[in-house]
Amino acid sequence: MKYLDEYRDQRLAATLVDEIRRTVTRPWTLMEVCGGQTHSIVKYGLDELLPAQVELVHGPGCPVCVTPLEMIDRAHAIARQPGVIFCSFGDMLRVPGSNGDLYQIKAEGGDVRIVYSPLDCLKLARAHPERPVMFFAIGFETTAPANAMSVWQARAQGLSNFSLLVSHVLVPPAIAAILGSPQNRVQAFLGPGHVCAVMGWSEYEPLAERYRVPMVITGFEPIDLLEGILMAVRQCEQGRATVENQYARAVTRDGNVEARKMIGRVFEVCDRAWRGIGVIPQSGYRLRPEFHAYDAERIFDIQSVHATEPEICISGQVLQGHKKPHDCPAFGTQCTPQTPLGATMVSAEGACAAYYNYGRHLVQVSR
Repeated sequence: MKYLDEYRDQRLAATLVDEIRRTVTRPWTLMEVCGGQTHSIVKYGLDELLPAQVELVHGPGCPVCVTPLEMIDRAHAIARQPGVIFCSFGDMLRVPGSNGDLYQIKAEGGDVRIVYSPLDCLKLARAHPERPVMFFAIGFETTAPANAMSVWQARAQGLSNFSLLVSHVLVPPAIAAILGSPQNRVQAFLGPGHVCAVMGWSEYEPLAERYRVPMVITGFEPIDLLEGILMAVRQCEQGRATVENQYARAVTRDGNVEARKMIGRVFEVCDRAWRGIGVIPQSGYRLRPEFHAYDAERIFDIQSVHATEPEICISGQVLQGHKKPHDCPAFGTQCTPQTPLGATMVSAEGACAAYYNYGRHLVQVSR
């Protein structure tokens, strides 16, 4: 496959690993922020190729995983209401709430539909003007432009039966929360390529300077990740702490300016709760007051829905890089893709799912 195989070239990968081995002189702990990066690392065994001095820990970059159980329960409460057309991306359907998942609600008669864009919901709203159509808008800055555009277009088209349940979260405040924690041991970051394709990397420069931590914006293929690791290790070894861009084929310093403008027109920054972590100040988006008519939290009676996270699930510690999936006593036994305790086991970007799908649970069992 042209333009893809070159980023999976084994000889180039071996060369980069050798260069990392020659460069490193002391232990360093690096965090990859994005869940897509985690899956590539585990799928290709990149963490096992690295010298022992370089440890990779996994960050809070899976949007499904950081969505609090309470927000999932509120979404499910809406999906159960008669007449509602509940729309979501497919990766939310198997995420467990306190009482089942969206597949179960669909089986019980709820009108739950998978869409590939929030703009698909506008077609449904036009086709069913007598029914409320709601989209579960989760995600980092990557998905925010399309979600903002759906509300912008709904207002322009006069659609009064469309709404968003907004649970957007932002990467830079999460990085700041990790670095400001007394438990932090992360010494460099592999930055989220897809988020930075939208937002650019200027937001990360104050973090690198304030915390004296290198940040390398990195892609998702094996060569991307190994080159990003090498760039981060070089900075660590040289005592530098700047933002570098490995993912130059997709990311510029300013990102997608028009997409950022659309986000700013529709959303404003707010405090947001993260699953297993708690509330991080100024770490999410909500609809601006002029778009409150499209806010599902205001339209549907869900404020009384509350939830408590299962105590045995350590996903919050995994998402902060404090522990790894196989440190959880339930991993691979009580918690599997068939019987998940949390989103990290079923999300396409979840760290627990990556460890399970690529056999890390089998390694643990055999020891």
